[in-house]
Amino acid sequence: MNDKLSHIRQLIDTAKQHERASTQLSRLLSLRASHLHDAIKLPSHEAEALLAEFVVRYIAQVPEFIEAITEMTKEAGIFDGILPLLNIASDYFLTPPDIIGTHSHLEALLDEAYLAHRLLEEVNDRFIGYCGIPLAPMDMTRANVIAHELIGEPYANELDQAVLFSAEILLNQYSFAGESFQRYIALHKSRGWSQELKRWPCLTEDLAIVLDFSQTQNTTRH
Repeated sequence: MNDKLSHIRQLIDTAKQHERASTQLSRLLSLRASHLHDAIKLPSHEAEALLAEFVVRYIAQVPEFIEAITEMTKEAGIFDGILPLLNIASDYFLTPPDIIGTHSHLEALLDEAYLAHRLLEEVNDRFIGYCGIPLAPMDMTRANVIAHELIGEPYANELDQAVLFSAEILLNQYSFAGESFQRYIALHKSRGWSQELKRWPCLTEDLAIVLDFSQTQNTTRH
């Protein structure tokens, strides 16, 4: 797994270097900033910069999350059961599925990061349904909504379908069972995730972009 994460980080660094030279993603974001869902609140004078920062952080969080989950599950003795999930999330970057378009560099990595984050979100949701707690203390729902908007429909919906397909295969092949899993569940039900959040602050979400559906919901009702 360490080799995979190192390769992913190299891909990210190369894409960031390309962006500095080409500003390709920045130009795309400047076009999309004015067409985002009304719920996404951005100060107009720095919309492009905030979106660019969001994209880079969103992509970079994938290897950080995988690394943190690797360490947590190894310590809990459940790593072997979680490894297939981490492999799929990593392979979205290393061997992207055919559905990934011909976007280059950071734009392509955004698509791949979206697949990885959505897969982790989907598995977390299933884990909560199974035992009442998430597999790991991360909630990327808000960030995934923003990424979905930046990628755009119908393509983002196609990526969602690919994630659901992968999640179904993964979860049909493996169930969260066994004594180690039960200990892991009991531990985090009793003490929460404070220790993990201290060790891996990347697991806490801190977005400068505000997502507020209340006004759009009120508008819909009138």
